[in-house]
Amino acid sequence: MTKDKNTYTNRELSWLKFNERVLQEAADESVPLIERFRFLGIFSNNLDEFFKVRYATIKRIDEAGKGGKSELGIKASDLLDLITQIVITQQSSSLDILSNMQHKLEEKNIYIIDETQVDEDQHDFIKNYFIQQVSPALVTIILNEMLELPHLKDSAAYLAVKMELTNEEKQFALIEITKSMDRFVVLPSKGDKSYIMILDDLLRYCLDDIFNIFNYTSITANMIKITRDGELDFDSDLSKSFIDKISDSVKDRQIGDPVRFVYDKTIDDETLEYLMSKMGIDSKDSVIPGGRYHNRRDYMGFPSLGRTDLLYDRIDPLKVKGLSIESSIFTSISAKDYMLHTPYQTFSYVVKFLREAALDPQVKTIKITIYRLAQISHIASSLINAAKNGKKVTVVIELRARFDEQANIDYAEQMQDEGINLLFGVSGLKVHSKICVIERDEEDIIKRYGFISTGNFNESTAKIYTDFTLFTANQKILKDINKVFSFFDTNYRIHRYKHIITSPHYTKSKLFALIDTEIDNVKKGRPAFIKLKLNSISSYKMVDKLYEASRAGVKIQMIVRGICCLIPGIKGMSENIEVISVIDKFLEHTRLYVFCNNNDTKVYISSADWMTRNIENRVEVSCPIYQEDIKQELLDVFDICWSDNVKARVIDEHHTNDYRQNGNKKVRAQFALYDYFKEKLNT
Repeated sequence: MTKDKNTYTNRELSWLKFNERVLQEAADESVPLIERFRFLGIFSNNLDEFFKVRYATIKRIDEAGKGGKSELGIKASDLLDLITQIVITQQSSSLDILSNMQHKLEEKNIYIIDETQVDEDQHDFIKNYFIQQVSPALVTIILNEMLELPHLKDSAAYLAVKMELTNEEKQFALIEITKSMDRFVVLPSKGDKSYIMILDDLLRYCLDDIFNIFNYTSITANMIKITRDGELDFDSDLSKSFIDKISDSVKDRQIGDPVRFVYDKTIDDETLEYLMSKMGIDSKDSVIPGGRYHNRRDYMGFPSLGRTDLLYDRIDPLKVKGLSIESSIFTSISAKDYMLHTPYQTFSYVVKFLREAALDPQVKTIKITIYRLAQISHIASSLINAAKNGKKVTVVIELRARFDEQANIDYAEQMQDEGINLLFGVSGLKVHSKICVIERDEEDIIKRYGFISTGNFNESTAKIYTDFTLFTANQKILKDINKVFSFFDTNYRIHRYKHIITSPHYTKSKLFALIDTEIDNVKKGRPAFIKLKLNSISSYKMVDKLYEASRAGVKIQMIVRGICCLIPGIKGMSENIEVISVIDKFLEHTRLYVFCNNNDTKVYISSADWMTRNIENRVEVSCPIYQEDIKQELLDVFDICWSDNVKARVIDEHHTNDYRQNGNKKVRAQFALYDYFKEKLNT
């Protein structure tokens, strides 16, 4: 059916509103100053990925001659124009925010200088740094009419150089600034004053050193940046392995069609027209005038300069009460379940579980799904260790985890070489579930232990993503989890599950049944409510079901970090639904479903958002929580998040991203949760 603009918020426009909330963190003067620079980097990085994937997809729909209205709720061409307009406004706002932050830095005796502000003391350092660190890695492309422009990388930014030669001709060139180069050069400090120079300006300062073979009367350099279509296109060569196909597709992505071109708005018209002509930029591409610097995602790595006063206070991850890293984790979870909530509690428990499994002579098999691994992964090394110790290790690795494909390919090849049984999921489905089960021989009886998570098994992201991981020896749940691995082996067989909820076969029907129970209960005058914590909700089927529940009178509270196509608070449609979004120090990544069930509350943690892809096109697992103390803990976590009135934004039909203001006492959920888990250790 056509998606009525008064019934749903367009997915792409909702995503842009989410990224606006990230930009709000950069603008928020209560956020430590250097952290604000990093939020600006996250905003920019998010936007890069949005253009590579979502904008590119809409452009493909438009170029295929499809209007797109039935899929998008708006004509594809109109949506492309609207996105560009919104992004231009957001980019302009981000430049104002950046300017404000730089002034604030100067108040803290930190100065970002450009090529016109270098003094004699700094001159020698800069020239030496250029010769030693920059020049050997520099890629400079001399442009001429006879040669085609080399494919520009969207992972890099470029200085577009124009030289006015002595013979009155013009020479154009590009200087590539790659990801491997440090974007921020820390100069020698002077007393209590610190100095930083952005690499772009250092290159401008050294233009004469780069182009000294040319006789020119003037030289200018302006930043440009291109974003390419990031979709993977697979060839049909049956002789290639799946790893080879993914690897080739990742390489092909580097020469995908351009979808966005950002340029320094002070660039002269002649240079701009020359470059756009050379690059084949057309009217369907998003052409965005920007500031002096691009690739602002690099601000995620803004140097701290040892200024802990300008950073968030570091938190020490807590222990889980009753679960010891120093003793056997299997013994502990044999007696009861435990819930880990990173980053408030230490991810070391996950690594400890796998390390113990690798060494324990009684452990016979280990099965695990992997979506995104850390660059240096203790998870991978533990699994390799287990294989070396004769365990039968099965790893289901998703090679199509967007923009982490190459890292996963590298680990897949390494694990394959070590004798690990590697499975690449199911044709047509991404494996997004986060599950692990081991089998242990205990007096001739095989007993299972495992964990089910909302997050990737990744030591790096576990420090900044909020996620739940349930450690359990519940044999009924783990029997179901083991069936998921059987599905990976023989995916023509559809298994039935008594406890867990799985995509793609059962999630929609099971969730509908849970919602129907609430609808039925409210009609009978019984207690009824639904509480959801999600990253995104864009499935119109799920939205419609929640609208149905709202119309019946079911009270629904939703915490949605990102995309929210549901419009809450509309009389006759969604007046019983409230939605907030929390953006703060950590990335909210937990997925939690709570159903009143006539006060016999059902609680699930899940890998699945309520998006069509998670429900119909991925392998996902939602796990019930049966142990009462853990169930209560998760209800407490939801309530603490719901009570946030510092970093929570109200999601409503107006999409203004207003901060929620209620109650006299300030509650900042992420800080309150750390205190909550700290308190639990003392009770």
